[in-house]
Order: sequence, then C-alpha cells, then structure tokens
Amino acid sequence: MPPTPVSTSPATTRAARPAAGATLAVTSAATTVALMNYTVPMLTLPDLTADFGTAISAQAWLLNGAPLGLAALLLVAGSLADDYGRRRLFLAGTLGLALTTGLGALAGSTLTFTLARIAQGASSAAIIASSLGLLVHAFPPGPGRIRATGVWGAFVSAGIATGPLLAGALGTYGWQQPYAVLSAAALVIAGLAFRTLAESRAPRGGRPDLAGAVALGAAMTALLSALTLGRDGWLRTPVVLLLVAAAVLTGVFAAVERRGGAPLIEPALLGRRPFQAATSGALFTGLAVIGLFSYLPTLLMRTLHISPMGAAGLFVLWSGTAFLVALQTRRLAGRVPAGHQLALGFGLHAAGALSMLGAAGAGSWGRLVPGLIVAGAGSGLLNAALPRLSVESVPQERAAMGSGANNTARYIGSAAGVALMIAVATSASTPEHGTDLAILVSTGLTLLGAALMLSLRDGARARR
Repeated sequence: MPPTPVSTSPATTRAARPAAGATLAVTSAATTVALMNYTVPMLTLPDLTADFGTAISAQAWLLNGAPLGLAALLLVAGSLADDYGRRRLFLAGTLGLALTTGLGALAGSTLTFTLARIAQGASSAAIIASSLGLLVHAFPPGPGRIRATGVWGAFVSAGIATGPLLAGALGTYGWQQPYAVLSAAALVIAGLAFRTLAESRAPRGGRPDLAGAVALGAAMTALLSALTLGRDGWLRTPVVLLLVAAAVLTGVFAAVERRGGAPLIEPALLGRRPFQAATSGALFTGLAVIGLFSYLPTLLMRTLHISPMGAAGLFVLWSGTAFLVALQTRRLAGRVPAGHQLALGFGLHAAGALSMLGAAGAGSWGRLVPGLIVAGAGSGLLNAALPRLSVESVPQERAAMGSGANNTARYIGSAAGVALMIAVATSASTPEHGTDLAILVSTGLTLLGAALMLSLRDGARARR
C-alpha cells in the first residue's frame, strides 16, 4: 500500500520524514539513469546517422529530442509534483522512461527515434523535477540538505559520465543495446521507488493551471524546434514562424500566470536575484558547457580518428572529474556562496577549454587531457551549486517547481548550445578548424556566464 501523503510544511516533524538515505539513493539512481539516457547518443550518433540515413541537417534532432521533452515539461512537472504528489510524478517518470527507452531501441528511422527521445525527455523531466522536492522533504534545512543536494548534483555528473561508457561498451553489439539496458534499469528503480519513497505535496488550492501548462509547453516546443532548424538558416520561413510563435506563446503564458490563482511559477520570483542567479546560471551551463560536450565526442572521433570507446574514455576524464569534485563541494558550503561557486565553475571551464585549442589539428589526444580535467572540475562546481541554489531561491514548499524552473533553463540552453556548436563546427573549412571554433564559442559564453554570476552575487547569497 502506498505511504500516506504528508504535507511538506515547516511544521513537519523530523519523525514524520521518510528514510532520508533511501530517498537520496533512489532519486540519485533514477537521475543517473535519466542522464545516461541523455548522453548515450553522443557516441552512438555516427551509427544512428548511418543506420537511419540521416542527413547532416537533421542530425541535431537526434541529439535534441531529449532536451526538447525536458525543456517543454520540466517546469510543468515540478509544479504538478508540488501540488499533486512528488512520489506520484517520480513513479510516472521512471515507468515512462522504462517504456520510452525500450521503444527508442526499436526505432527504425530518424523521425521515430526523435519522437521516442522527446518522450524520454518528458519522462526524465518528471524524475528530475520531483527528485529535489523529495529530497527537500526528506532532509531538513541545514548541512544535511546541502550535502544531499551536492550528492544529487554529483550523480548528474555520474550519469553524464557513464552514458558514453555504456554506449562504447555495448555499441559493438548495435546502437540499440544501451537503450535496452537503460530501460531495464529504469524499471528496477521504479520498483524500488514504489517500496521506499514517501509521498509529499504542498497543495495550494485553486484550479490547476492547465492553460499555463499548455502555453508553456507549446512555447518551449516552438523555441527548441526553431533552434534545431535554425542551423540551416535563421531567416527561413519555418524558423521565423516558430520564433514568432514562441514569443507570442511566452507572452500568453506570462499573462495567464499573472491572473491565475495557482500559477506554475509565481511572477514575484522573477524579480528576485537568487532566482535570477539560479536560472541564468543553469541557462549558461546548458548553452556553453553541455552544448560543447554533447558534440565534442563526435568531433574527436572525426578529427583524431579514435574509436567510440576511446572517445568515451576522454569524455570520462571530464565527466568523472566533475563527479568527484561535486561530491567534495559540501566542504565549500557555508564558506563560498553558491553564486561565487558558479562563477568559479564557469571560469575553470573556460580555462580548460582554451587549453584544448589546437589539439585536434595536431592530432594529439594527449593535449586534451589537462583541459578535460580542469573543465571537469568546473562542471563539478556547477552541478553541485545549481540544485542547491534552485531549491534555496524558492519557498520550501515549492522546491520541485524551483528544480523544474532551473532545469528548464539548463535544457533550453543545452538544446540551443548543441545547435550552435553543430552550426559553428560544420561551417568551418575543416573539422579541425571547426572543433577550435566550437571551443572558442563555448569559452566566450562561459566567461559571459561568470560575469553575470558575479553581477548577481549578492542575490545569489540565498538562504544557507
């Protein structure tokens, strides 16, 4: 029998809280699987394009399907989790991920695979948005919660690291095998979640904001579709129409939110500097960091002529370092404000990326190693600071919504970043020159992100 729902309120007693360790373990495991699913195509892209006969102009869809589903539904999922049950949304997400990942393994064309990836992103949105809400309910404010959000952020890095490894290890048996394994893993986690997680919610009363959910989902879909199509020309009629539609639908969403009794996101939050720091930090992480490293393995295989497993090994230097650093960032809590931690993370990414310039042209994978490690340290700081700031910048009872808003910005940024990196890299005269151009663009964007974090540093000193 499912546990009795418990309201997440300041009056919740310690005795009423669920088993914190089990909640952290299950949510971290599910997040890892969701991020592994997100990163598997980084190494399977050449096999996918060959198997499906995907044109160069459509390759971004194979990478951007999951970000599209994530960005369209993260904020909606977070708000629904707070109002109707975080455990309920988490279970729906894990079961949905198991089903849609299995269907992705059966896809036979670019279109069917992309549709499966969009559905996988939507399922992952339910997992990611509800996970932090479950953790906030399980861990009271203080060092324990800071540690828990840091560990959860580290497992974001772990998922990013192990996805390409799984693809490299199983890719020799066909690109479908990694998806079959991830489908089974998600199903197992759903069973564990059903047995261990306690329900929590913070109902606000009023009618559900269905109009806002539809407007936001449609706006995000139009925006990310325009970003994906834009690499073939930003002034083409479909791209312009999609951008106009995204702007109009965003305006509709804002109007609905101002008038609604139970908005998906409280308009007052948009004027708060902690919330601005959390969302803009997530946006630049997606745009500059995830955007580059989503496409870098493909670039390295083309320029250095290394195997998928070799590319995965280099990728793990970055993502594995991020995992280890994120686990240790709890030692910075209380001494380094989250906004400063974000600025430092962006700065380290920029330094690491710059050190990799020319490595592809020289044909030397060894020259990449120091930069991958330094950039990985920066990513670890980012992955630990963002979940902490996302829940600290909103009222406690709206933690899942805060996570949804933060990750919406991250995956909008990543979809735009992937499209930008592909456009930049393929516009150059040679793959080696394209790799360097992509690195320079990523560096410039991270430096801009660091400057923005420093300008919002007072606001980023959220409750600790």
